[in-house]
Amino acid sequence: MRLQTMAEVARSHGLNIMGTSNLRSRVQVQGSDPFTFQNFLSKFETLRLFYRSPEVIGRVTREAIEDAAHDNVRYMELRFTPVALSVSQGFPLPEVIDWVIQHTADASREFGVVTRLIISMNRHESLKIAEQVVELAIERLNKGICGLDLAGNEAEFSARPFSDLFRQAHGAGLNITVHAGEWGGAANIAEALVFLNAQRIGHGVRVFEDPAVVDMARTLQPVFEVCVTSNYQSGVVPVLSDHPFSRMLSADLNATINTDDPSVSGISLSDEYRIVHETLGLSLDTLLDRILAALKAGFLPADEKAELEQRIRRDFTQALKDFKLA
Repeated sequence: MRLQTMAEVARSHGLNIMGTSNLRSRVQVQGSDPFTFQNFLSKFETLRLFYRSPEVIGRVTREAIEDAAHDNVRYMELRFTPVALSVSQGFPLPEVIDWVIQHTADASREFGVVTRLIISMNRHESLKIAEQVVELAIERLNKGICGLDLAGNEAEFSARPFSDLFRQAHGAGLNITVHAGEWGGAANIAEALVFLNAQRIGHGVRVFEDPAVVDMARTLQPVFEVCVTSNYQSGVVPVLSDHPFSRMLSADLNATINTDDPSVSGISLSDEYRIVHETLGLSLDTLLDRILAALKAGFLPADEKAELEQRIRRDFTQALKDFKLA
């Protein structure tokens, strides 16, 4: 969410929120903040206040895709949590999901960014709500919904209660990604792979805490959705230059580069590419390889991936030529 949008929503809906300068500290990680997962999660408590109308939800969806287009993103999978969008005003979950689907389709056409949606739920929320969300997601599989995600506080809440539900969702055709191995240990990665049929792991940067889990990941080859900046801001990686991304690649783990929450972290995907290149020492050839690995791991039909791969290779090559000429 853009700060300006939040300020305008606060004014128009009478939200008692501090001015824009102070608002930033409540919704975006600052350099003076403690870099802990508790502080990182606290930003979402304020963010949930802004979903005051269908129009606001539509605007936020559109602007997320517009911002990605300005960053030259070609394909994106937007995660959204229907419960978070509905809770402040008690919107019905089916309507919330349909609003996001419609505005995503419209903005994707307008800005030329191929966009799919992953429905997310939180570990601390009830299975009854999760069952409803999964049912709604399955009903909308052919309307832009491509996957299901489990997120939230993995340090205090296990994923196992959701195992039957996620297996059911996968059997119905939903792709599965699970946040694990960031705020919790390597055992959570194994849990996601074994009990939830996870094809991708959100973060997973603590995988090296257990050699057996490294071996499991090397064998099963789940895709790790690594988010370097948020791993640093949430305190998982104390020193940015010591981030394990390069080590994951050296261990033959399929790690890709992602943004997590651009607004909360104050970044774009380009920022993440720059950090892995300049701070972590990733070569430009390896960067392109990881971009293509992310596309290959995308929850998208093979023919669409092939077309996007040609476009990305062409645009990346041209960007390098332009950079060298500049």
